[in-house]
Amino acid sequence: MLDINVRIAEELNVRPQQVTAAVSLLDEGATVPFISRYRKEVTGALDDTQLRTLEDRLRYLRELEERRATILKSIDEQDKLTPELAQQISAADTKNRLEDLYLPYKPKRRTKGQIAIEAGLLPLADALIGNPSLDPSVEAQAYLNTEHEDASLQVKDIKAALDGAKFILMERFAEDAELLGKLRGFLKRDGQVKSKLLDGKEEEGAKFRDYFEYAEDWSNVPSHRALAIFRGRNEGVLAISVGLAEEDGASPAVGHPCEAMIARHVDITDEGRPADKWLGEVVRWTWRIKLLTALETDLMGELREKAEEEAIKVFSRNLKDLLLAAPAGQKATIGLDPGLRTGVKVAVVDATGKLLDYTTIFPTPPQNRLQESAAVIAALCNKHNVGLIAIGNGTASRETDKFVGETLKQYKLSAQKVVVNEAGASIYSASEFAAREFPDLDVTIRGAISIARRLQDPLAELVKIEPKSIGVGQYQHDVSQTQLARSLDAVVEDCVNGVGAELNSASAPLLAKVSGLSASIASNIVNYRDQNGAFKSRKQLMDVPRLGPKAFEQAAGFLRINNGENPLDKSGVHPESYVVVKRIAEKSGREINGLIGDSAFLRRLNPSDYTDEKIGLPTVTDIIAELEKPGRDPRPEFRTARFEEGVEGIKDLRPAMVLEGTVTNVTNFGAFVDIGVHQDGLVHISALSEKFVKDPHEVVKAGDIVKVKVMEVDVARKRIGLTMRLSDEPGEQGSGGVKKGDQRENRQAQRYNKQQGNRPQKGGQGNSQGSMGDLLMAAMKNKK
Repeated sequence: MLDINVRIAEELNVRPQQVTAAVSLLDEGATVPFISRYRKEVTGALDDTQLRTLEDRLRYLRELEERRATILKSIDEQDKLTPELAQQISAADTKNRLEDLYLPYKPKRRTKGQIAIEAGLLPLADALIGNPSLDPSVEAQAYLNTEHEDASLQVKDIKAALDGAKFILMERFAEDAELLGKLRGFLKRDGQVKSKLLDGKEEEGAKFRDYFEYAEDWSNVPSHRALAIFRGRNEGVLAISVGLAEEDGASPAVGHPCEAMIARHVDITDEGRPADKWLGEVVRWTWRIKLLTALETDLMGELREKAEEEAIKVFSRNLKDLLLAAPAGQKATIGLDPGLRTGVKVAVVDATGKLLDYTTIFPTPPQNRLQESAAVIAALCNKHNVGLIAIGNGTASRETDKFVGETLKQYKLSAQKVVVNEAGASIYSASEFAAREFPDLDVTIRGAISIARRLQDPLAELVKIEPKSIGVGQYQHDVSQTQLARSLDAVVEDCVNGVGAELNSASAPLLAKVSGLSASIASNIVNYRDQNGAFKSRKQLMDVPRLGPKAFEQAAGFLRINNGENPLDKSGVHPESYVVVKRIAEKSGREINGLIGDSAFLRRLNPSDYTDEKIGLPTVTDIIAELEKPGRDPRPEFRTARFEEGVEGIKDLRPAMVLEGTVTNVTNFGAFVDIGVHQDGLVHISALSEKFVKDPHEVVKAGDIVKVKVMEVDVARKRIGLTMRLSDEPGEQGSGGVKKGDQRENRQAQRYNKQQGNRPQKGGQGNSQGSMGDLLMAAMKNKK
């Protein structure tokens, strides 16, 4: 355990004592948000990013230690554990290295090499590799045996004897951990990932045409391309392999570079001696029969692992940006879930998200009941003093947006209209939680409620939806679902605790994401609130069933009570530190209420004057900062994109138009931007900035409001090329701001936008056939 802590400390570039303290807290059940916020003295102020990395590495290294112990025990039980081998196993720092060392001792089916050893051919194999001057055919004569009672152990002729010796050496070479490490490293450095179309799959595999004849250095394959070729293989369209560029068109007579590496490692050279040709064949067979497929499988597995890790990071970054999007605030809000034939569903919620009213209007084709619908909206606005109107961005969104704008003008209403990303709203509508909350409402009305609440507070509403259903990732269905769920849950936890939760209005799903609270305890809090009225102090949490001291310690600092008995309960100051604030108040002769918000006074304080043996300088510093702006929301100020009037569909777009839009998703190859025409446009990575951009996340994030210029519009293929370099002119580059030569990602965007044009109807799940377009569609928006 000490070694693990030291190793993590080196990786994080921190002191081992910091890691040991953090590991101890994690093992005691403390959460990352709690440790990073309220245990800075203990960990030496490790932040939440460091702690998440520590947590991940701790999990990996502990799994490595468990596997190491299992391997040592297995080899020891075989009486084959030498001090040297034990040292090598103890020093192995990756799972691959550990498995390479275990390979010769791993229980396996009876192999040809093992059968040859049982047949007595081991001395022949040792003799020929030890002395290549021996003639293989002559030496083999001594090992013929046609009388053995076990027919499988009979050696009937010279060929059988030499083949048996060959299998013994092949298995010996193929289980050499040092050799495996060299070959694996060589292929990682110089190898290429290749894919080609399987015969007869041209039409079926058209969506993978970028990869019909594809080759790229293993070390450079980006995650989205790696996952695409794996999807193509899984669908029976592509064959994929790992090889070298020089293999293409090379003569079969020319040996593979890896064969030469094997020969050098086992000290086999061709000097014209009697056994040299036979030994060369052993080397060739070792590579082609034993190692090529095994190493290819290993490297493909590692490539997939890397690709999945990167895809999960992309999803996590986008999810964090979406969860921390600016809330519009606590105002009565109308939520509109647009539709055509079935009408527009309307829900009105109060400033806290409580349902006040609902109905259905028909301002869109085919009914076009505009005046009647406008009168309904106006009446609801006046009746409930509505300040916001949230319009879902799915089918008929622009038509509904235009209708609302005209209604606001006609009736001189002051409410602000905002188009809201409704991804995942249908998932919430059909969820068990929504059914419990609104058992008598149709799912479409529940969707309108969700849209309204999402505008008021995106975080509070989105936590009710499984993160995978929010749809801001790439290839989320192709990655490890366990790792994806773990990563996304961590993002949600960090976001919720970073913002805090209002104890008297937060829903059970939101409370369940607060540090230390489970779903059942969150439900108990809501039930207690319903039965006893609003909480007046954080102390009352101790009266909630099953909420014990440990849960209180973890959760209390992240729960806020506005207008409570203790003014500190609305702040991020933990109850265990209230004594510090009391100390400050007593020393200054002021009331606690008078301290809060008095920036001039608080900035004159010396934090070290208020520390003690339990509460150190980092905590006191945080307390003073919190008193200055108690319960401050870290999210940005609310802004919304203004869509261009008259630009409602892709046919309304023209090259060189400059429009405002909202970034809906950021991938490794660019950013997708909603400009209000039902298909997102792509700003390729090369068109994000005048400067070189390595990672699109350096420039934009999901939810950003950006100005873009239209570079290309392809109505037939529903493709929109955009640039954020407003000095660019259409025709200067390849499509959509994509430099010529970067066409693969451009075609990905084409297929994505094609899918956007065939978006499933309300409540549908979309096409799950898995093309690149499907993947991008699911990853970017999942619009209904």
